[in-house]
Amino acid sequence: MSTKQGPVIVQADRSILLEVAHPDYEAARDALAAFAELVKSPEHIHTYRITPLSLWNAAASGVTVKDVLANLEKYSRYDVPEVVESEIVEYMGRYGRLTLRLEDGRYVLHSTDPLLLKQVTRHKTAAQYFGEQLDDHHIVIAPGARGYVKQALVKIGFPVDDLAGYTAGKALQVVMRSEAVTGRDFNLRKYQKEASEVFYAGGGVKGGSGAIVLPCGAGKTIVGIAAMSLVKAHTLILTANVVAVRQWIRELLDKTTLTPDDVGEYTGENKNIRPVTVATYQIVTYRKRKSDEFPHFELFSKGDWGLIIYDEVHLLPAPVFRATAEIQSRRRLGLTATLVREDGLEEDVFSLVGPKRYDVPWRVLEKQGWIASADCTEVRVEMPGEQRLPYATADLREQYRLAAENPRKLDVLEALLKLHKDDHVLVIAQYLDQLHEISKRFNIPLIEGKTPTKRREELYQQFREGKLSPLLVSKVGNFAVDLPEANVLVQLSGTFGSRQEEAQRLGRILRPSGDNLAHFYTLVTRETRDQDFGAKRQLFLVEQGYHYRVVEADDVVEGRMSVKRAPEPITSER
Repeated sequence: MSTKQGPVIVQADRSILLEVAHPDYEAARDALAAFAELVKSPEHIHTYRITPLSLWNAAASGVTVKDVLANLEKYSRYDVPEVVESEIVEYMGRYGRLTLRLEDGRYVLHSTDPLLLKQVTRHKTAAQYFGEQLDDHHIVIAPGARGYVKQALVKIGFPVDDLAGYTAGKALQVVMRSEAVTGRDFNLRKYQKEASEVFYAGGGVKGGSGAIVLPCGAGKTIVGIAAMSLVKAHTLILTANVVAVRQWIRELLDKTTLTPDDVGEYTGENKNIRPVTVATYQIVTYRKRKSDEFPHFELFSKGDWGLIIYDEVHLLPAPVFRATAEIQSRRRLGLTATLVREDGLEEDVFSLVGPKRYDVPWRVLEKQGWIASADCTEVRVEMPGEQRLPYATADLREQYRLAAENPRKLDVLEALLKLHKDDHVLVIAQYLDQLHEISKRFNIPLIEGKTPTKRREELYQQFREGKLSPLLVSKVGNFAVDLPEANVLVQLSGTFGSRQEEAQRLGRILRPSGDNLAHFYTLVTRETRDQDFGAKRQLFLVEQGYHYRVVEADDVVEGRMSVKRAPEPITSER
């Protein structure tokens, strides 16, 4: 076995070890991110895994077998195991072997391999979706089963390249302004233009569905608007909450020639269907009882949509996949900072919304000055002595709550608020008792689930205008909240080991502003489940190139912790 000096060790089970201290670490990390998934990231050695889905997403976004093998060869310390090379060739080779086309008004699955076609169409999970066999290479799909076929076949290991095209939808002129209504110059950034054009693909069957993966703060909404300007049709936009709905509406009216009569809000408060309709996932999945149908699913079919945009597609509720499976003739765009889902339904995003079409690593946009640099710090706090016994005897869920609500975290928070008294600070926590205690002790306004939308918007606006800091939010502040002034976030507790949540929370403070340096603090209780879950949450950010420094609570409280300063300004083409 030949040896080199690379930072990567590829193992026969398709796991990959990456040495953090190696001088080529960053280059190798960026190369691996294109076709492998980060599994864990302790201090010195990070572990990745190559999966069929990671390879299919790579293939769909233009990465070739040659690219993958060349990068593994370039950075590997030892020879890449032959079994891994052959599996990469095998799995990436499966993408495109099955194609779906529209022929004479029928959806037809095609394969150049008759045996493969026979194998997949007779599989017990897929057979129900097929009709007439035209010949050895073509079989008709049952009416209405386009999405279900793709969903079934990806689960048995054979992704379908959907080339059946799309319904145009009712025409609508969506023209982007060169100067926003607010008076600011408005032009697409290079990556925003590329992302929208890759998705649209000139209007041909090669485009029209898929996910665009960009960091929080990189302007995913603008990518969605750019896609609308290319599709030029009635559009349904689904997003996380009412605040996000209204942010979309503001952006559409500010940066396009659409008028208020063109854009409707479809939420629990207002139900207006217009040429562009912006709705929440919550209203779409509302039903009185679990046994009932979803009354608002009709929204998908009520309009002649030419485009459906799934904002924060990693949050797409499982029931919406069912509706999405039935509207495959509509163009579908997913926008997200991470394709990681806590429910493991990444394959359903791939098959029903579409594969990854475009992404840009966070650190690339940071170096170009499009998102802020971030100083990430984990503060480790001791558990009070009187709580150790209750913690030791509690069940697992209660253990996490006790550790997350460690009262000593409030002393650290007090010190951090003093340290950043001149900054725009967001404080975020998971548990309501903890949130109310923080609000009372520090006299900080609180936004939680029951806070009326009008009050939320008032507080967010005061924060944007610099009239209010700090601001305390529950997990409702994780998603789709546009607060570009925020440059410090203190996280006292999170949703167990949620990687997507950590990414979203850091994203709250990555919009460039001021000195372009953001500070992200996560407070964890030492040697508890809180610390374990904290390590899991950090996985996504480590994958993107961020490093957490670890400091002691006493050093923060007693003023011994140093705070990083902003780097020299970075010039970039804007």
